[in-house]
Amino acid sequence: MPDAHGIAVVHVRSWQAAYRGLMPQDVLDGLSVDQRAAGWERIIAQPDTASRTLVAERDGTIVGWAGFGSARDADPPATGELWGIYAHPDAWSTGVGHALLTASEDALQAQGHTGAYLWVLDGNERAAAFYERHGWIGDGATKVEERPGLVLHERRHVKRFG
Repeated sequence: MPDAHGIAVVHVRSWQAAYRGLMPQDVLDGLSVDQRAAGWERIIAQPDTASRTLVAERDGTIVGWAGFGSARDADPPATGELWGIYAHPDAWSTGVGHALLTASEDALQAQGHTGAYLWVLDGNERAAAFYERHGWIGDGATKVEERPGLVLHERRHVKRFG
């Protein structure tokens, strides 16, 4: 079973680094590893065979994670969805993201999905370029997600497998 605290550390630190300047700084500063770990404990404990969380480790420490499964949107362009993929900032540009993305795509295909989509925070050009290098194409769809204290504008990328 994945380590909720280790995933939460990556989740918080990657948001704080990747979204600096794209989200209010007080929101990023207020992120809590403990609160995020509690959320991850609930996710990990769910007996949901349609979703998966993969982790990447170095020397026994989680340095990245990816979550994926069946599409959650009402009108999805594909049956699979990559819900999130994050690497600790210390692991950026080391192959962790590539390994997680490749493994996620393989697992989505093994689940029977012929394609998948993901959402990228508007302005996160580093992430958009990463996905585009791996064959994920922006399809022009956008969405606005409202959370306490912020509004997220996101762009969709899709990929057909096979």
